Amino acid sequence: MKKISVMIPCYNEEENVYPISQAVIEQFETYLPEYDYELLFIDNDSRDQTREILRSMCQENPKIKAIFNAKNFGQFNSPYYGMLQTTGDATITMVCDFQDPPELIPQYVHAWEEGYKIVIGIKTSSKENPVMYFLRSCYYKLIKKLSDVEQIEHFTGSGLYDKSFMDVCRNLKDPTPFMRGIVAELGYRRKEIPYEQPKRRAGKTSNNFYKLFDAAMLSITSYTKVGIRLATILGACSSCLSILVAIIYFVMKLLHWYDYPAGMAPLIIGVFLMLSVQTFFIGMIGEYVLSINQRVMNRPLVIEEERLNFEKSEEQE
Repeated sequence: MKKISVMIPCYNEEENVYPISQAVIEQFETYLPEYDYELLFIDNDSRDQTREILRSMCQENPKIKAIFNAKNFGQFNSPYYGMLQTTGDATITMVCDFQDPPELIPQYVHAWEEGYKIVIGIKTSSKENPVMYFLRSCYYKLIKKLSDVEQIEHFTGSGLYDKSFMDVCRNLKDPTPFMRGIVAELGYRRKEIPYEQPKRRAGKTSNNFYKLFDAAMLSITSYTKVGIRLATILGACSSCLSILVAIIYFVMKLLHWYDYPAGMAPLIIGVFLMLSVQTFFIGMIGEYVLSINQRVMNRPLVIEEERLNFEKSEEQE
């Protein structure tokens, strides 16, 4: 009997962990009875009752597993690490708040049985804030144009990944994994399942502007050269412009030594123009340096505090 792993990351999801577990189990019992399953929750240091509920769930059902992180390791490392701990013939990832509908699970599995190693969900519309959805759409289109690697629009990471692809991920040793980029860059031939993203079932999202900005910068620095190229091109243009202005004023001063006052305005404008360009691109280059630094340090993705319902023979990745 084939086994399907379902990995669900969570953070402060006390209102959602039990309902999502019941919804996932119902999908297997109703539509996929010929498959075995495991349901793995990885908790990113929740501050509410999430862990207590997960303990109770693990006691009631041995097929439900849990990993408790020692601290919050961010929105990328924790889900990726959880995927690496799965043991099924295929791994399905989805969020805890029902914005990845559990009804997608049978569709993922049926497409997998057709021979697709990767099956992903693509948002065709969303019941979230329309302004936020519009901004996300603009971001996807921008990164798609800038990237050297194919980028998948409105792909949040939810999908099914064959065990062979999970083995590829285990061998990457990437300390700053961006799953959406990894799927696009290294993934097998895939099938895309369209769906409408519903509203969050309960609780408050932990996403904020900083986290969204962090995701955007990680994708830009990992899969584009645009920042460095812009710094080079605009830096060269600014240098040529500054040299040209300097030559013009020098010549004018020589020809009209007394009649042509050069004045301080051009000097001030030139200085502030150069400083603004330099400041912007020092920050952009800093993002690349930060990304390189994180990879060079090669720190572990996650430090575990505890794991529940794992066999002793199951080693940590």
